[in-house]
Amino acid sequence: LCGAGVAYKLAVALGKRMAGVDFTERYLPFAAIATVTDVMALVDENRILVKEGLKRLQATDNIGLLALMKANGLEPSQITAYHVGFILGPCLNASGRLNTAKLSLGLLTALDTEEAAAIAEELVQLNDSRKAMTEQGVRLAKYQVETTSLQEDRVLVIYLPDCHESIAGIIAGRIREAYYRPVFVLTDSAEGVKGSGRSIEEYSMFERLTECAGLLDKFGGHPMAAGLSLRKENVEPLRCMLNEKCGLTEEMLTEKIHIDVAMPISYVYPGLVEEFKLLEPFGRSNSKPVFAQKGVRALKTRIVGKNKNVLRMELLTPEGVRAEGVYFGEAEEFDRWQRERGEFSILYYPQLNTYRGKTTLEIR
Repeated sequence: LCGAGVAYKLAVALGKRMAGVDFTERYLPFAAIATVTDVMALVDENRILVKEGLKRLQATDNIGLLALMKANGLEPSQITAYHVGFILGPCLNASGRLNTAKLSLGLLTALDTEEAAAIAEELVQLNDSRKAMTEQGVRLAKYQVETTSLQEDRVLVIYLPDCHESIAGIIAGRIREAYYRPVFVLTDSAEGVKGSGRSIEEYSMFERLTECAGLLDKFGGHPMAAGLSLRKENVEPLRCMLNEKCGLTEEMLTEKIHIDVAMPISYVYPGLVEEFKLLEPFGRSNSKPVFAQKGVRALKTRIVGKNKNVLRMELLTPEGVRAEGVYFGEAEEFDRWQRERGEFSILYYPQLNTYRGKTTLEIR
């Protein structure tokens, strides 16, 4: 259980014992939100908390949650673990990162619709600011990696003195995804230098920090993530020691993606996608199935989205089947790449996309 999951259990127990009230249903949606946004393993009890909590969330009467959904253009009945993890959760989290968590608490306990709507809008704006700051930090970090001796390192220690310390971990996660390396992002704070790290499966971050404890003031974490603080003069020695002791080979630094089934797109139909929903909620330790097909071509492509990061295409398979495809990420780069290749292999997941009342099958 995450911390809020423990708090949920305590609230339920206290309610029953001290007031004769059962809070199981009332607080279940909040336990679900916390479990998803804290990236807990969605197995065993956590899976039940999230699966049942999402059902209650879709029918919630909490004024604050309804206001936050509306501010993000979401329909309550359509809420999934994805919306919690990537839209609602980051908004609730943004107030604690950039301001005070009291704002989010105020939203969840609001009794007035207008007050809730105002707080929800403020949280959305705070999250937009957080996203802009994160994008700037990611750009600066990538520039540092690609233009300095960091590009030779197997463990990336990136010092961004002006970065807001609360988003260092988010930036570290993005850089890890880009280069598939363990990443520490450090920034200036009132007490010296603070930072967060995000790791890869082959590298236990906490163990390696333990070996460098003499250079650190404080540290904590687990194999996949860590937090640390140290004196400014120890930043470069820490970088050197982490790389000397890393034990990472080229093979370890090659990202591995496990394909569940090499399934031709021609096998996919709406009923199958509906059946896959029985496997939800997807998340850590219960990820979406990964399917694959070779020899695909893109007949037509168009780049869409506010940030030009979505590529829509008509796919043609070797069997002559056509399907709607969508790619999220570096859309222009991917479009250029596929034009040069002509034919390529894809990893995909099928989904049903409803737009203006029309539902279509989409290969994502």
